[in-house]
Amino acid sequence: MSTSMQTVSAATTNKASAKTYKKFIKSACNSTTYPKVCYKALSPSASAIKTDTSKLCNIALSFTLNATYNASSSIDSLSKMKGLSPSEKEIIHDCAETTGEAIDELEKSLKTLANLQGSGHKADEMNDLKTWVSAVLTDEYTCTDEFDGQKVSKAVKNTINKSVLYLAQLTSNCLALFNLLDY
Repeated sequence: MSTSMQTVSAATTNKASAKTYKKFIKSACNSTTYPKVCYKALSPSASAIKTDTSKLCNIALSFTLNATYNASSSIDSLSKMKGLSPSEKEIIHDCAETTGEAIDELEKSLKTLANLQGSGHKADEMNDLKTWVSAVLTDEYTCTDEFDGQKVSKAVKNTINKSVLYLAQLTSNCLALFNLLDY
């Protein structure tokens, strides 16, 4: 076979593999509450995920952790705004705190997920993992619950709501994807 024929054959194989990997991700994401958010987050990593459910969950959790870092940064920048009311300062402080807790829980979850394959206590560790990630959802909603009955500027409210809604969707998707693991 000529070199150009081998190149075409390899390109066709790679294209077929990429299609298979993206199909796997799409199928997995269809089991989540927010399939479009899931697919948009995970499809760029198709070549790393391939058809491996563990890698899929690991990358989903890593993506959620990175999004939480970004949300934390956005919330921190809000705290530097001029003219914040005392209630806005308190809400931002509380959201920064709950986002920090979410980061801790996601980091712990990521370590547990990475060590799961070699563990002799997979069911227990999987339950811990789901508990921590569920706690992240609670942390996220606690942040927006603080708006109830408070006068909050649109800038503060919109920044926090946008960040928290996206994190809640990613976190919810992680929980759904965990159900695909064979542990």
